[in-house]
Amino acid sequence: MRNFDVEKYLADGKTAYGKRAEIEALADKLTERGFQNIIVIGIGGTWAEWSPVIHVMRHYTDFPIYLENAAELCVKKDKRYLTKDSLVITASASGDTKEILEAVQMCKEMGIEGAGFSKSAETQLGKQLDYLIANPCGDCEDSYMMFYMLGLRLLYNRGEFPDYVKFADQMANLHTNLLRIREEFEPRAAEIARSYAKEPYSIFVGSGTLWGETYLFTMCILEEMQWVRTKAVSSADFFHGTLELVEKDVPVFLFKGEDEYRALDERVERFCKTVTDKLVVIDTKDFKLSGIDDDFRVICSPMILTALITERLAAHYELNTGHSLKFRRYYRQFEY
Repeated sequence: MRNFDVEKYLADGKTAYGKRAEIEALADKLTERGFQNIIVIGIGGTWAEWSPVIHVMRHYTDFPIYLENAAELCVKKDKRYLTKDSLVITASASGDTKEILEAVQMCKEMGIEGAGFSKSAETQLGKQLDYLIANPCGDCEDSYMMFYMLGLRLLYNRGEFPDYVKFADQMANLHTNLLRIREEFEPRAAEIARSYAKEPYSIFVGSGTLWGETYLFTMCILEEMQWVRTKAVSSADFFHGTLELVEKDVPVFLFKGEDEYRALDERVERFCKTVTDKLVVIDTKDFKLSGIDDDFRVICSPMILTALITERLAAHYELNTGHSLKFRRYYRQFEY
């Protein structure tokens, strides 16, 4: 596979899974402390990674859980739901995401404790948080897995996700599955990138548990890292504007999920088959998970999708655009 270190990937996977006991201990401590609601703070890719976690949690509980954009939270005037009795959770891999730091600082000034993830305790965020899980691994599925462990353990403690232990046990099999899935998809990733990496405009559609990853790939990878012009739209909203831009030679990428929103994905697929010659359907249901129960497939679906697109498809876009995934003109290059 292009630009992929198998040994490092599996080693990082073991490191990430090795955080399980620490994450569970934190969830138990936070449960004992008590809270009246959960406020998850993210921005950009971090918001996107939390999105399916919150989506799944809300499926099992009616406990108030909010997913907030950090920049918006800082300027929002009505924050009555954010109190000393809130549980604030966040993450920043770099530990220096400006908006996240400002939001956490605002919470501290309000007397609200913060818990979260960063690559080490020495980052700015690591020093700000009251409770930290150090996450040195960079792959998105590591973040998804650890975020799910924290969120679902909190629900387990409330008696709302009784299968948590089985789920967490089976996550030990995640990385070997995702390695195989990468290998299976590699030829297709190369083919898709050769065909579409230089298109002037592409539409990307997803829904439900996959919406966060759809948003992440289009904005954080293709726009930020590849300067590719995209439109990300949910399957539900596709028919309220975006459908008018679909033409015979306009690429439409549809990421089909496995939750209750799949019917909306299929509606988009039916329409696009009649209009464009450039429909690309990537269905997480096509990829087998060994040693992981079907009951957990929806939970794992964004992890499958990130392995396919954010990891493998991105690597082949880079090859075909000739533009490094590491080069930025503006992002973090100066103050703005």
